[in-house]
Amino acid sequence: MSRGTVYGVGLGPGSQDLMSVRADRLIRRASHIAFFRKKGRTGHARRIVEGLVASDAIELPMEYPVTTEIPFDDPRYNELLAAFYERQVAQLTEIAEAGQDVAVLCEGDPFFYGSFMHLYTRLQGRVAVEVVPGITGMSAAWTATGQPVTWGDDVMTVLMATLPEATLAERIARTDALVVMKIGRNLDKLRRALARAGRAEEAWLIEYASMPQERVVPFRDAGDSVPYFSLLVIHGQGRRP
Repeated sequence: MSRGTVYGVGLGPGSQDLMSVRADRLIRRASHIAFFRKKGRTGHARRIVEGLVASDAIELPMEYPVTTEIPFDDPRYNELLAAFYERQVAQLTEIAEAGQDVAVLCEGDPFFYGSFMHLYTRLQGRVAVEVVPGITGMSAAWTATGQPVTWGDDVMTVLMATLPEATLAERIARTDALVVMKIGRNLDKLRRALARAGRAEEAWLIEYASMPQERVVPFRDAGDSVPYFSLLVIHGQGRRP
């Protein structure tokens, strides 16, 4: 019996019409659809493909055992997630060894800060794995601002707002173009870092990029909280003809 393949399928930033033709084709024909989600939730990835999944496809929700309940630096965090990924890999391997393909739905691009990477590295050498790239959320975010994000020789930096404030301020100060992800609970820290770097007035906040509720505002108008799907963008102003 020939073995099946596990596909990491990039879905793009959230709008179904920003998916690739290949991603659409794989999802429509897949006998098994796997996707990450929080317990009790539908899952953003699954919502993106609503109407594309075959009626007889077997759906495999992969529910995180922990998200923000435990700090990242707590040893239990890695222990719980490592065990979780091993369980999912065992299930995916069993399906592929039985000759069935599995499409694992991945928000954005599978190789860009995504959960699929943790499956990918563990699946190596066990079964065939293929990755379908997708448009990243940050691409949709800077496009929503209506301004090019980089010019000429601009250097672009991508930061996680979970970094220490001093590190954020240093990196923000020395880059040309900037994207900051994982803002959430780090909003006030990020504000302070932007002020320390002297770049607060250059920053834009993009919420729900490419989705129906998309919102673009100067970062100074962000308010007291931001939704999960939020990014900060600073545009480069480099060399141009």
